[in-house]
Amino acid sequence: MLDVAAEQMMVHKDFQAAFDTCDRGLQSLGSTEQEDNKRSGEFKAGFCILGIQALAELNQWHGVLPWLLRQYEQQERIPAKIMQMCILLYSKVGEPAVMQEAARVWLHCPSNGRAPGFGTVAELYLLHVLVPLGHTEEARELIDGEVGNQAFSEDQRQTALDVVDEKERPNREPPPSPGCGPNSENTAHTVSTKGAVIRKIEVMLRFLYRKLFVSSSGSFSLRKIFLAAVLLYMLFLRMDPAHPSSFLWISKLLQLLKQMWSAMFAPYYRALTQSKGL
Repeated sequence: MLDVAAEQMMVHKDFQAAFDTCDRGLQSLGSTEQEDNKRSGEFKAGFCILGIQALAELNQWHGVLPWLLRQYEQQERIPAKIMQMCILLYSKVGEPAVMQEAARVWLHCPSNGRAPGFGTVAELYLLHVLVPLGHTEEARELIDGEVGNQAFSEDQRQTALDVVDEKERPNREPPPSPGCGPNSENTAHTVSTKGAVIRKIEVMLRFLYRKLFVSSSGSFSLRKIFLAAVLLYMLFLRMDPAHPSSFLWISKLLQLLKQMWSAMFAPYYRALTQSKGL
């Protein structure tokens, strides 16, 4: 039946059938006398592992722990490798608190301290349950207590404490003041840079205005008209007026253009008005 369940799971992708086969296999194990308890336990663990995978594929992960408790009756009797699977499963679906009580009871059971996967269960419980939930005090007690002495070496305990300290650090550090943070420095730098660029543009345009557009005779060469066209192109086509950062630039440039326009054409219109009056 274990082979059938594995084939239904891996080959046919019939997860409901695989779970049903595992459930029947567990019932058959419980209703018959097994001479080899160790081999019976291996079959039971195999059916449970396939059943957990099938429930996860069916998106029925919330029923995994109750189903296991029906098979093993007590939390501390669940094998280590199945406990590891449950911690990872509930952590992946964003419900690590479901395994908090079960894993705590399992780790503090004296008989489980000699289990081959005890250290891995302790590590997963620390990293995927206590730390994500923010239970740093319990995490420190686990590391420094009897469970930590059994599960971790000295280097591993120090690494685990560093992980807990890293989790606590954001809560201990005071929030940066509004005027001293990196964002404010970047904003101030951006504003000062924009101001310097605008001043350079103003100086350049005034220079062009004095050298090219102010003429005592009032006549305009083709070179001056071409430069004016280039300036208008840079203003209206190369700068996006819809972008907020260009509003100040456009305002400054339009103001200078109005001054230049008035200086270029005002004498012509005044002379034309006077000639019509005569």
